[in-house]
Amino acid sequence: MSRRRKNSPAGGAQQNIPVMDAFSNPLFRLGYGSQSPLEATDYPLTRMTSNYALLNSLYRSNWVVQNVVGLMVDDMLREWYSLKSASPEQCKAIQSVERTTKLRDRISTGLKWGRLYGGAAGLILIDGQEDLSQPLDMDAVLPGSFRGLYILDRWQGISPDAALTFEGGELVPASYSISDAAGHTAARVHHSRLVRFTGRELPDLERQAELYWGESEVEALYKDVVAHDNVSANMAALTFQANINTMEVKGLEQLLSLSSPDVQKRFWNTMQAQSVLRSNFGVQLVEQGNKMTNTQYTFTGLQEVYESMCLNLCGASHYPMTKLFGRSPAGMNATGESDLKNYYDYVDTLRESKLRPILDKLLPVVARSAGIEALDFEISFPPLWTPTASETASIAKQKTEVIVSTFQAGLLDAGVAIQELKKLEDETGLFGSLTDQLIAAAKGKTYQDVTAMRDPLAGLLDTPASGIPTGDALTQDFNPYHDSSNGRFTGKGGSGTIGKTKYAPSPQRGKSKIQLKPKTYTRLTGVLNTRYPGLKEGDVRTIRDAKRQYTVKADGYGGFELLNIYPIK
Repeated sequence: MSRRRKNSPAGGAQQNIPVMDAFSNPLFRLGYGSQSPLEATDYPLTRMTSNYALLNSLYRSNWVVQNVVGLMVDDMLREWYSLKSASPEQCKAIQSVERTTKLRDRISTGLKWGRLYGGAAGLILIDGQEDLSQPLDMDAVLPGSFRGLYILDRWQGISPDAALTFEGGELVPASYSISDAAGHTAARVHHSRLVRFTGRELPDLERQAELYWGESEVEALYKDVVAHDNVSANMAALTFQANINTMEVKGLEQLLSLSSPDVQKRFWNTMQAQSVLRSNFGVQLVEQGNKMTNTQYTFTGLQEVYESMCLNLCGASHYPMTKLFGRSPAGMNATGESDLKNYYDYVDTLRESKLRPILDKLLPVVARSAGIEALDFEISFPPLWTPTASETASIAKQKTEVIVSTFQAGLLDAGVAIQELKKLEDETGLFGSLTDQLIAAAKGKTYQDVTAMRDPLAGLLDTPASGIPTGDALTQDFNPYHDSSNGRFTGKGGSGTIGKTKYAPSPQRGKSKIQLKPKTYTRLTGVLNTRYPGLKEGDVRTIRDAKRQYTVKADGYGGFELLNIYPIK
């Protein structure tokens, strides 16, 4: 206790001392408070998103800005979307409404202006609902009443009102005011009738400063655009200095400073004549004793400087070099696949965060306008990265082998295995014909159940399993003519001749005029009993092999009598 009291100030009150930790080396002008260029750097809050004229000028005149704004949106909408639970007829009806209203193009426009200006809105136009200040009534959306989206960027007279509400877990204005060219309020729109397109996300206070819109994509990379354009322009200007001729003139300073105007004029006329001769014939004439030298600029290092400017732009805009500048991959064995895959992963995040909320709001309206009242709007986005045919086949083979081996090991039943195969449809385009009825029919069946030909107890019981037709029969026969000395069964007199039984001789050898080889007869017997189990005596069936078609009559014991043979052409 005494040690603690020694460190405490008198009276028990401890004074708060502000502490600021920072690195500083005044001798070398390094660190906090030093007079160095780095410490003089400042980042003033400019909010360039509010500079409407500058954004327009950049978009109209700079192709890099156009690519930054538009290419990402094109890739977001390139594969569009798919509805998992919709029937083909329903999908066709929805697509018809989308084509009529040009919905895909309207969403593309809204996303682009949202990225350029930081915010845009799409007004949902529905016939019969003129009072836009009221919430959108989904029950009043009749077939054919959806007219499309009317896109307004944040500078076209649409302004959020002060009241706020939650929509999709986000705090947004409850209503918006649309003004005409004179600045008068033309309409008040409820938030349920608007689709919002916002730019880059901002902290909450900055978002409030931007009236709950976002930040322009151009603001974050404006300085890099300026640096890129200046480096490119300076490199173009250097090309005029690539080849310079220098001529030594004796007494040039005195000629320019002390000589008369007539002498200087004659001198300039001489230089001009030499320039014309050099340009026309590539010949330079000089007075004897004058010396002329040629200096050429090699541009060494300029490419690396320009590459660094391009890389800065790519990092600021989330584009790979091959996408933003349209350049082929650089480096030995470079394909650019890794860069594109990373870029497509980023586009997938934008499809989930930006595009999905828009479609979730529009699809119920589109479906009702297409005459579909009840539909589970479970949407999915097709992959942007499309593998080659060989890659798709390799993926399908590997994943199918895993499913089959797991099924054969008894860890999955047939229904689950078929369901796992059906999941490969989106990735490989295979197994799309596997229906839910097939999955339900195979549910609970193991690998042994599927591979068993018929009842596994056939031949061990007196009666076959009920409900399962079989071609197997158990026949108990006793032959009293049995020679115990050699184990052979003989006829009545022991002559070794087998009498006529129900098994021998076969009908095809005893009655039929058409004879078959024993091996062919045995093979066809197996085919007949496999395809038509349980045939009765006298049943006529048709079987075939690779070359012939056979018409046979069953004998009731697994054999047959051959009636006709027809060659297969």
